[in-house]
Amino acid sequence: MSETENREMRITKTVKAPVALVWDVWTRPEYIIHWWGPKGFTSTIHTLDFKEGGEWKLTLHGPDGTDYPNRSIFKEIIPFKKIVFEHFNPHFITAVLFEAVGEETQIDWTMLFDTAEMREIIIKTHKADEGQKQNIERLEEYLLQKKQHGPIVIERTFDAPLQTVWEALTNAEALREWSFDIKNFEAKVGFEFEFWGKGKEGEDYLHKCVVTEVQEPVKLAYSWRYEGFEGISYVTYKLQADGDKTHIKLMHAGLETFPAVSAFAKESFMEGWTALIGTLLRDYVEKN
Repeated sequence: MSETENREMRITKTVKAPVALVWDVWTRPEYIIHWWGPKGFTSTIHTLDFKEGGEWKLTLHGPDGTDYPNRSIFKEIIPFKKIVFEHFNPHFITAVLFEAVGEETQIDWTMLFDTAEMREIIIKTHKADEGQKQNIERLEEYLLQKKQHGPIVIERTFDAPLQTVWEALTNAEALREWSFDIKNFEAKVGFEFEFWGKGKEGEDYLHKCVVTEVQEPVKLAYSWRYEGFEGISYVTYKLQADGDKTHIKLMHAGLETFPAVSAFAKESFMEGWTALIGTLLRDYVEKN
């Protein structure tokens, strides 16, 4: 037994969702409200300042109408890997670890109390151990709902070496040649970038993206959302050398989270990605 085991409540779970999606569902209030708390509970988030030192205030609403106010301070954040926050009244430290396992994510969730006696009181009074179990089950159910809509998938083989295609996807100057007017880009987890794009009616949309995974030179993934609109999606490129050629697989998932307007319709994205990958990227890498 470790020195803290008798003061801990811990649960581990491998969920069938990529780490980028799991991270967003853990850190964005519009998603948290759908799964936070034991079964039968709902929640109201008053404040969620997701940064080290930031405050998180919410009220859990029990099925019997009882309200349970909660206040926490974020102590440590490592994007897509770790969240630590300090909860007050009762006092405990929560640490949540995330580990990508292929297209799944392993979650290790620990609550550390000041004393073993306090842990036992919380379990007996509030059935907190069962509540934690139900909470992660609700998370798993919510993730499943979000994954039920299939992603866009486009696959092509280019007459260009692997490194040339990788550079086209990760070099800002190259991206501007065949893709959008992206001012800066780095293939580094946590790097934020943005660009403007037009809808079919000529309307302008600001795209906001964050790099979520890099496996040079075979995989690049980033989140994709729109300034001023609900929803978030995920773009993944997978590359594989085929002799002197390169096979590319593009996946764009989460489109169902965007508003139901023509600009965000799946058909519009399919049309756009087909032109970008099938024509513009192909022409760029095969000429270089």
